[in-house]
Amino acid sequence: MRIISSAKISPKHQERLQAAFPQHQFAFFDRMDQVTDEAKQKAEVLLTYGEDLTPELIDELPALKWIQVLSAGLEKMPFERIEERNILVTNARGIHGIQMAEYTMAMILTLVRRHYQFYDLQKERKWDKSVRVDEAYGKTVGILGLGAIGEEIAKRAKAFGMRVLAVRRSQAPCPDYVDQLLTMAEREILFKESDFVVVLLPLTPETEHAVGNTELDWMKPTAYLINIARGKVVDEEALLQAVRSDKIAGAVLDVFSEEPLPDHHPFWSEQNIIVTPHVSGRSPHYMRRALAIFEENLERYPDTEAMRNVIDVKRRY
Repeated sequence: MRIISSAKISPKHQERLQAAFPQHQFAFFDRMDQVTDEAKQKAEVLLTYGEDLTPELIDELPALKWIQVLSAGLEKMPFERIEERNILVTNARGIHGIQMAEYTMAMILTLVRRHYQFYDLQKERKWDKSVRVDEAYGKTVGILGLGAIGEEIAKRAKAFGMRVLAVRRSQAPCPDYVDQLLTMAEREILFKESDFVVVLLPLTPETEHAVGNTELDWMKPTAYLINIARGKVVDEEALLQAVRSDKIAGAVLDVFSEEPLPDHHPFWSEQNIIVTPHVSGRSPHYMRRALAIFEENLERYPDTEAMRNVIDVKRRY
């Protein structure tokens, strides 16, 4: 098969793919606007981060049969055209679990141990032991969207002696490291009982603003919201007002409806909001893990029953 990549892949990984699959023809490009017309005409498989495709670009790939997205997010994919063409889509769901779980636990510990306050005091050369610290032990973390990432967070939270609640949209047994598994219809329990609500829902038309005024009103005034999913899953204006009015204690935000976050946005200066620039999924091992899924799928193609992370293009996840 003829395989093109519009995702920048290092020469080391390019050479490894070509050596492992000599029966296939690879063409590597750093971005979509560098892909030649000849490569587009012949491409049967596309490697992409999923943010560079439009319906028009899909039309420029007449032989395309399969798209392997080297990330988990799919909200920018032109699914209507993909469905019309009956193109297979797989993604890299599952490769973010370790780093995003570490990010989440780091933020929970930062909040309870007040690390950011002590760092500010250090810069002012102030020795202040009056800052009130707390413990993660015994607190409740609620995971809104228990998938591969949520499971990794749950494992680590249990290791810290935390109670774990989780909402999962699909029918599946409750893992040992989750104390109570809830449905979306039961999510009120999660919001009301959690000290930390971690948002992990994929962004779809159904989940846009899935966390809004109602859900924020359910939360305890001492609770924090941590969004590492997509910005539009949370109603950002409702969240800002909830923090400012002390309905909740604060928030940790790694994703935003507009990225980069504009420099005039009030999130930057809000005292009880921690902002990071969409880095929770970053890892030096990212590409190796993403390509491992692609390689496994390439060996199994076109057996979609055996391939990993096959996307339901109608449901968009």
